[in-house]
Amino acid sequence: MTLQLSLATGAPESIDTPCIIVGVYTTGVLSEAAESIDAASKGAIKRRIDGGDITGKVGTVHSLYDLDGVKAERVMVVGLGVKAEFNASRFQQACLAAGKAVSGLSVDRAASWLSALDVPGKDAAWRVRTAALAFDHAAYRYTATFEAGAESKDTKLKSLALAGEGQDAALAQAEGMAEGVRFARHLGNMPPNICVPAWLAEQATEFANAHDGVDVEVLEREQMEELGMHSLLAVARGSANAPRLIVLKWNGGKDGDKPYAFVGKGVTFDAGGLNIKPTGSMEEMKFDMCGAAGVLGGFVAAVKMKLPVNLVCVVPSVENMTDGNSYRPSDVLNTMSGKTVEVLNTDAEGRLILCDALTYTQRFEPQVIIDAATLTGACVIALGSHATGLMSKHDDLADELLAAGENTLDRAWRLPLWDDYQKMLESAFADFANIGGRPAGAITAGCFLSRFTEGQRWAHLDIAGTAWESGRKGLASGRPVSLLAQWLIDRCQ
Repeated sequence: MTLQLSLATGAPESIDTPCIIVGVYTTGVLSEAAESIDAASKGAIKRRIDGGDITGKVGTVHSLYDLDGVKAERVMVVGLGVKAEFNASRFQQACLAAGKAVSGLSVDRAASWLSALDVPGKDAAWRVRTAALAFDHAAYRYTATFEAGAESKDTKLKSLALAGEGQDAALAQAEGMAEGVRFARHLGNMPPNICVPAWLAEQATEFANAHDGVDVEVLEREQMEELGMHSLLAVARGSANAPRLIVLKWNGGKDGDKPYAFVGKGVTFDAGGLNIKPTGSMEEMKFDMCGAAGVLGGFVAAVKMKLPVNLVCVVPSVENMTDGNSYRPSDVLNTMSGKTVEVLNTDAEGRLILCDALTYTQRFEPQVIIDAATLTGACVIALGSHATGLMSKHDDLADELLAAGENTLDRAWRLPLWDDYQKMLESAFADFANIGGRPAGAITAGCFLSRFTEGQRWAHLDIAGTAWESGRKGLASGRPVSLLAQWLIDRCQ
């Protein structure tokens, strides 16, 4: 469950809460809320600053208890850095640090005055929504597969009040987006023995059945064979778990309005096929369905916000495993579009399922198609874990997505999709190959997908570096749910 969000009113020192959160800049500069707390407590915060306990360094946290003149049980002081350098990114960083700290306490509710800070170029609505999403992100705990009743794994924090009187619309957006992010993180974090294609389809079906205006259809192997999705089905051949094609529709717009379309790569486990991945890199491949999780989360956010749009979400879901029936390097596959593909690497499987899904999606005559996929290690090398790789031949669409990413701090960076790169996919045995070699690997993957979206207004998001936090204890990030949700909000405006 997401945090229960509300708007706080009144003076910060008069709020009855187990924890109130305020900010302090370096060199002892107090935020307005911190000044109020300090005045009411006869200088309690400044004494801690003078004593060196509170530095104001970005993301540092210091708690003060039972202050005279302050109704809250504890005051959490969060460092904001140099005031002249304070910006949107540091605001989010401070909120995440505060959220992490308060989620570690034995308190069930808190109130934050960080959303009252002045952030250059950002209004009150942005501050409330960004703070709410940051706190909810920090409060998230994965508990699904721990021992039943292991409450110690979960946070006690259940509700959060935010300074921002009158910002009910922003709060409602935050609630919807937070539910989408949590939905995506839950799917992404589930282990691959549970999160198989059929289970992923069940989650989509359960959501559809619980929400008016949502329709669902799940295609199985036989139906995909009839449609000619031989590229998608080839990837699934080596697994005992059958593939699914999941189709969700949100009918929030006017009848007859063309929908927007999201398509997400749903490889619930990627062993690499016969080009098997080495030890040390395979255990994170349960996250290879985070493109599916991301677009499903974006869909959930749109429904929860009741956005007045028609939206289609298509998820091709398979496992890429190895057995005697696995597809092979040198195989030539027929795609639903009629184009043929020479397989040069079975570990470049995401594009082979997406190409059929992209072709299928065009039957809905969408205004725009956006796909998201943990597609290439090359994108991780190029952009690291900070920016999603964005590719599109449509400058206006690319600009819209970049702007949505900047707004939500779920940033993307555009890579070229010039025709110069297309020749790298040439094949002597098929219309083209599924890889173009090591150079420009993320771009040639985008070039491959572009061949199945001709005549469409389309963009590709490579989230291989941003979909999860790499490492033994890394969790799914929920990206690019916020970017996609903001892009849809912008279309409504």
